[in-house]
Amino acid sequence: MKTMNLDGLVFRDLDHDGVLSVFEDHRLPAAIRAKDLLARMTLAEKAGVMMHGTAQTHGPYGMLGIGAEYLLPANRQLIVKDGVNHLLTRLDADPRTFAEQNNALQKLAAETRLGIPVTISTDPRHHFAHVTGASSRAMGFSQWPETTGLAAVGSAKLVEQFAAIARAEYRAVGIHMALSPQADIATEPRWPRISGTFGEDPKLARALVAAYVVGMQAGSVGLNKDSVSCVVKHWVGYPAAPEGFDGHNAYGRYSLLTEASLSVHIEAFLDAFNVKVAGVMPTYTILKDLLLEDLALNGELLESVAGGFSTQLIEGLLRAEHQFKGFVLSDWAIFRDAKEATFNPTQMQTPDDISMPWGVEALSREQRFAKAVNAGCDQLGGEEDVATLLRAIDQGLIELSRVDEAVYRMLLPKFEQGLFENPLVDAAAAVSIVGSKDAVKAGREAQRRSLICLKKPSLIKPGAKIYLENINAAVEDSCPLAEADVAIIRLSTPHQMLHPNFFFGSRQQEGDIDFKPEAEDTLRLQALSSQVPTIAVLQMSRPAIITDIIDQLDGVYVDLGVADDVLLTAIIEGQDTEGRLPFELPSSMAAVEQARSDLPCDSKDPLFSIRSDYRNV
Repeated sequence: MKTMNLDGLVFRDLDHDGVLSVFEDHRLPAAIRAKDLLARMTLAEKAGVMMHGTAQTHGPYGMLGIGAEYLLPANRQLIVKDGVNHLLTRLDADPRTFAEQNNALQKLAAETRLGIPVTISTDPRHHFAHVTGASSRAMGFSQWPETTGLAAVGSAKLVEQFAAIARAEYRAVGIHMALSPQADIATEPRWPRISGTFGEDPKLARALVAAYVVGMQAGSVGLNKDSVSCVVKHWVGYPAAPEGFDGHNAYGRYSLLTEASLSVHIEAFLDAFNVKVAGVMPTYTILKDLLLEDLALNGELLESVAGGFSTQLIEGLLRAEHQFKGFVLSDWAIFRDAKEATFNPTQMQTPDDISMPWGVEALSREQRFAKAVNAGCDQLGGEEDVATLLRAIDQGLIELSRVDEAVYRMLLPKFEQGLFENPLVDAAAAVSIVGSKDAVKAGREAQRRSLICLKKPSLIKPGAKIYLENINAAVEDSCPLAEADVAIIRLSTPHQMLHPNFFFGSRQQEGDIDFKPEAEDTLRLQALSSQVPTIAVLQMSRPAIITDIIDQLDGVYVDLGVADDVLLTAIIEGQDTEGRLPFELPSSMAAVEQARSDLPCDSKDPLFSIRSDYRNV
């Protein structure tokens, strides 16, 4: 792109006319520049800004963005032809390649009439778990505990440090928006998305969510040129899921709350608003039969639609009651048509069967677009269909003033973050920033601190022979079981395959969380512990019921995102652990079933209370 020199300063000629326009003048405030750009845009260009698409890749899952290299012809269509300039990346690539690939997208954007740069977003990348639609692999990035692991440490300072390091790594490869943090409260232990939350304590989650935003956005007063914008989610009550079934699936499309319990779920968002979080993402789910008398809605029954279509939740509760001024980005796939296979698949759902238009299934796509935009969504997550939005506007379903409001909200962060001046990144520098020695060291120290000991094992003597199972034997020599002085086995929270034909349900961990007597893992623990003192390490993507196994074990640890070598060093050396449970561990499935899905810490006689470890059982 050509540049202009004026008063010793350099300006990019974004609109290619050789004249310094107001929106090109980086001396001016972001708000003035955004308004000037908005006034120059065609309706089609505005519609493109209201889309948040996916950067497409080579390979069989290219439409989902999963791959090692962008498919530039497809992305040219999105960026240059359709005017889409917010894209989610799911790229799996080393830091240099990642930066070069994102630069390639920005060079496409520079060809457009107004040179609007692409805002590139990502799901979380720095943790151990990765599930399509919720998180991505930590390829090359420093690796940290799950957010539940950060909550186990319970330090706002640590969370802010993590987010600041993640921010530097993101910006180094050209990522500008984090579709995180989750301010969801883990009130239902069977819910499969707990590992992405800060646990079950609303007050702790409130503080840690805010710390995450401050670290990621590089301050508490809004965005600046160093920021990665945060989208806090999911507004609101998403985890109050009957039987723990998730809203990605038709059978999990409802959350059940009362007005009192909704206030508990709202609390975790409040300090994020105070530190000026950039964006909010509404919940997939319908808050079923919820009557709100005090929370801004004056006794209205909440409309039976998902959060992204709810005027009451967005314009009423979020904007009017809590004075949120940023943008609202809908979640993905809520505008797609529901099919028979969406509700009752007779074989494995394909990506084409994925849709979550809960409560608005009977509406046309134009009507769904309009309903979300009029409810308060400024951008349509997972959508690239500019033509349908234009038809909705042409049909009078969306006022032009509402379009301008939404587009302004989406343009403003681009100016605040300096993307119009510096859309490209230094690919060579990315190599030294992403996964740097200091970042990796900090992540590993956080892993060590997050480890929770529920039952202190006997001291492992120097030279003891150790049998390892489900742990990388290359980290520590593993002897045959018959020769072992102690066994260390890693297991996960039990789960059941209840919905094998559902794309997400088959990939999520659902169902009971107890170690049933006939289960393979239970029998294996019995076999090991009958031969040798056994230490169990439990990866708890969900809380586990360990009532029937704890007595037979010599030691019990909870792993919320810990590398094998960090884990083994802590156990073998008998290190004191710092982590405390970020959720309670129920005593039985009966207690889980009798508890409410919308309230924290309410199971009867939990085996371990929240914030427990071996020192305060």
